[in-house]
Order: sequence, then C-alpha cells, then structure tokens
Amino acid sequence: MWRLVPPKLGRLSRSLKLAALGSLLVLMVLHSPSLLASWQRNELADRRFLQLNKCPACFGTSWCRRFLNGQVAFEAWGRLRLLDFLNVKNVYFGQYGEPREGGRRRVVLKRLGSQRELAQLDQSICKRATGRPRCDLLQAMPKTEFARLNGDVRLLTPDAVEGWSDLVHCPSQRLLDRLVRRYAETKDSGSFLLRNLKDSERMQLLLTLAFNPEPLVLQSFPSDEGWPFAKYLGACGRMVAVNYVGEELWSYFNAPWEKRVDLAWQLMEIAEQLTNNDFEFALYLLDVSFDNFAVGPRDGKVIIVDAENVLVADKKLIRQNKPENWDVWYESKFDDCDKEACLSFSKEILCSRATVDHNYYAICQNLLSRHATWRGTSGGLLHDPPGEIAKDGRLEALLDECAHPKKRFGRFQAAKELREYLAQLSNNGR
Repeated sequence: MWRLVPPKLGRLSRSLKLAALGSLLVLMVLHSPSLLASWQRNELADRRFLQLNKCPACFGTSWCRRFLNGQVAFEAWGRLRLLDFLNVKNVYFGQYGEPREGGRRRVVLKRLGSQRELAQLDQSICKRATGRPRCDLLQAMPKTEFARLNGDVRLLTPDAVEGWSDLVHCPSQRLLDRLVRRYAETKDSGSFLLRNLKDSERMQLLLTLAFNPEPLVLQSFPSDEGWPFAKYLGACGRMVAVNYVGEELWSYFNAPWEKRVDLAWQLMEIAEQLTNNDFEFALYLLDVSFDNFAVGPRDGKVIIVDAENVLVADKKLIRQNKPENWDVWYESKFDDCDKEACLSFSKEILCSRATVDHNYYAICQNLLSRHATWRGTSGGLLHDPPGEIAKDGRLEALLDECAHPKKRFGRFQAAKELREYLAQLSNNGR
C-alpha cells in the first residue's frame, strides 16, 4: 500500500480535513439563500460569469451560442461558487448537450489560469495602455502589443511573437502559418493569411498565445488527426471547453500490472510520436506529471490533458539553417532534485538540435522509473513488477538507463528497447 502522508501526520491531516469541512458547512448555512440560487441558476449562460465583456482580451467566442443558450452546464458541485476558493486552477467539469443529437456528454471547462493570474493579465493590459492598473479592456487592447498585427499585416511572423510562450519559444514561419490556418476562433479558418481574421480575432489569438497557448496546441495538433491531445471544442469569453477524456493517470497508479504495462507502453509511444513524426515538428513536453495525462474509460487510450508547456521545434528548419552542433545528438541531463516532477532542460538546445531525447527522459524519469515521485509516493507507474519480471531484471535496467543513462547516448537505445519490451509484455507488439 502507498501512503500519501507520513504515519505521524495521518491523524493531523484527518483533523484538518474535518475542520475544513466543518467550516465549509457553517459557511454554507450562512450563505444558504445565495447557495440555493447558485445551485438553481446556470451561470455558464451568464455573459459576465463567462467574462465575455472583457473581449477581445479573451480566448474566443466560437462556443458562445452554446453557452448562452444553456447547452453547457456545470456538474453537481461545480455549480456552487462557494467552493471556487478550492479550485485554484479554475478547471471545472460540465455537461454539454446538442438538441439535435440528444443526450449529453462530459466536457472540461478551463479559464486557462488562476484568478490571480487573470487579474495580473488585466492589470498588465491596463498599465501598458493607460498607465493605470484598471481600465476598460475593450478600449485598452488596441493600444497594446496584442494589436500590433491589426490592419493590413499579411502574416504572423516569428519576429512578432518569438519567446512569448513555450509554444513559440523558437517559432518557424511554417509553425506560425499552421497556428493561423487552424485557428478555431474565427469563421474563416483554413487560411494562413492574417487578413482573413478580424482585428478582434487577431488580438484574441495573440493574447492566447502569450497567456496560455494550450488551446492553440490542441487546435494545431488535433486529436482527430491522431495527435495525443484532448479535443478542443471552443471558447466563450474566458472559458474554454475541451472534451473530457477520463480519469487522470494518477488514478491508475495501483491498477493491475497488465493495465499499468499497457499505459507505460502508450506513454513511450507518445514520447516517440511527439519526437519523430512525418511533419518534422518536435513537440517537447516541459511539464510531465501524473496529473497532465488522462485515460479513456472505454478505449483505455492515454491522452495529454494539459498542454500549456509544450515547446515546438521545427526540425526541417533546423536541418536547413544548420545552427552550431545541430546534428550532434543531445542527451538530457538527469535531475535528482528534492521536488516532484522535476525536469532539466535547455530550451535553446531543444530549439537547435535535430536529435533530442527529452521526451523519453521526461516520461521515464517522471512517470515510469523508480525515480518518479508524486503525491508522496515513489517507484513510478511500473512499481512492484511480478516476481519473474523483477528477477529477470531487464525492465528495471531499461528504465534506469532511460531515466539516468550510464552510457553515452544510452537513453536513445534504452528508449527503443523499452518500447519494444513493453509492447511484448502488453501484447501490443502483435
């Protein structure tokens, strides 16, 4: 059994939880009229709750009709605004129903940042436009860098947005054309030309790119084309809707061995796909933890559900420009830090090398091997293998070499062999 808190802190933790629950019940009684109102009202049909009034300092409007028509609603406890102080990440679960289709499906609703981060965004926009911390965002946005591409500007170019976020830390023109062509928050998507976007849509695009580019990752590398990301549905104001995938990977930490082996194989396949693909874009995962992946309840498919910190390097451009040491294989350095989900990397190197093992390293170190730690546990997803596999020692050796290689470039070979071995163990090699 894996214990999430030390034995001596168990009773204290339970006491704190009971105290918090008692305080919450008192608050619920004191606020019972507003509590009942928030339970009965569908706030996702409220323009102010969606912060639609802040557009174009928002993430889009493509799903506003669905929100405002009441087709999207919070699930159960998500209706209680009293509980929002516990929801630091501003991630909600909801139900969406299309009248013509019948039935409802689960969706995940995101504000793409905490209340504090969103307030800081508003202040920064206002200060840049007016010099004051508060202002009318509708009037302020055209006076910021988010309006630099308004008017007759033809293309979104690297010099305009380079370094704004991980997605565009080192953008190529090919990547930016892809972002614009697949931008879902416009009726005229399909063209890489900015002139087909309204000024308000251009500002929304740039703000999303700078604040949290996750929607653009999901749109540009969609699940419909086989990419391992959650499906983007749409946005209204500062609320983004994505498809609900399933329980987070963490909930499978103590699943039966056969299930964990299959999940581990899928994770290594994801690392391979994001590193080597026909499109010659390397998508490097800079934040890898058990919470950032989910598993489909029916098909058992592993999907990335948090894509904020994804760096995209254009390998075709690297081979074309040939920066210094571009063709020297890069092996990521093992990071034995005291914190959970640590990774060591250089964005500059990820952007300038054609052959990089970062994704294998991130998956092995933070999810699969004995070096993986999360929520007070250790041992990784493949902890406690069956006796015959533990005695054989091959799995442990491959995991160790993949996470903390002893040979030069040993991780590349270990990752290849580990994928093959896990496929064999999970019968995915047939």
